[in-house]
Amino acid sequence: MLRARALETKLASLYKAGKIVGGVYLGTGQEAISASIGTCLQRGKDVFAPLIRDQAGRTAFEETFLDATRTYLGSVEGPMRGRDGNIHRGRPEEGLFAMISHLGSAVSLVAGSLFARRLKGTLGDSVGATCVGDGATSTGAFHEGLNMAAVEKLPLIVIVANNQFAYSTPTDRQFACESLVERAAGYGVAGYEVDGTSLVQSMDVVSKAVAAARAGSGPQMVVANLLRLTGHGEHDDGAYVPESLRQSELGRDCIDVARLELTRQGVVTEAEVEQWLADAGEESQAAVAK
Repeated sequence: MLRARALETKLASLYKAGKIVGGVYLGTGQEAISASIGTCLQRGKDVFAPLIRDQAGRTAFEETFLDATRTYLGSVEGPMRGRDGNIHRGRPEEGLFAMISHLGSAVSLVAGSLFARRLKGTLGDSVGATCVGDGATSTGAFHEGLNMAAVEKLPLIVIVANNQFAYSTPTDRQFACESLVERAAGYGVAGYEVDGTSLVQSMDVVSKAVAAARAGSGPQMVVANLLRLTGHGEHDDGAYVPESLRQSELGRDCIDVARLELTRQGVVTEAEVEQWLADAGEESQAAVAK
């Protein structure tokens, strides 16, 4: 989480300085749930299709800072060889899929990948995961992909970052159900709801969902309730977000929460966190410089 935040802080500065062409979309406030799924997956064995706010998940899934910075800065040495948008990057041959859309398309992409492995007899106990936002759950791609995965009982984990807005459209104008987790039952898949501002709770729920998928229990859907703490992108000031929502429990910074949770439990010390912050800053600066 700290490494992703440090890198994205640097990328935001480069964007504002006119050094990055295209959009910059930050995962500020969503690092806990993103890092949780990335940490529970195995590079080279599992499949992961991250979304625009999943730098923490990418980092946990061992994407290098050089891959990220080379793509953002249009380098021919990046994984996409400077030929694609900065958020559409990945190494598919290693299980890290490039993002093709933030509107639910990756659900069917990952499901198809898992189904292909089954047909070839290479699925084993590998799993696939993708992340979507609350708005994506209202799209046809989400419905078709999750429905197919449920029918075929594929080991797919779908993380829904319910960050309260589909760009600027609030959730009460997106769906009428009380909670998005209710949609899981409609597809016949396991559903979980979690406080996405808490790293401890996110890791607990996501690890159980991944274990269930790996054990053959079919698709798993995790809805993480949180708030993105920035605009939709660095071009957007997020003025449509009510101050009352920013000041609510959903508006907590998950890094601050994690820091408090883990230091109180004696898992880490304040000195260790400060050192990690310093190291992450140096790592991101070194990648940009190179």
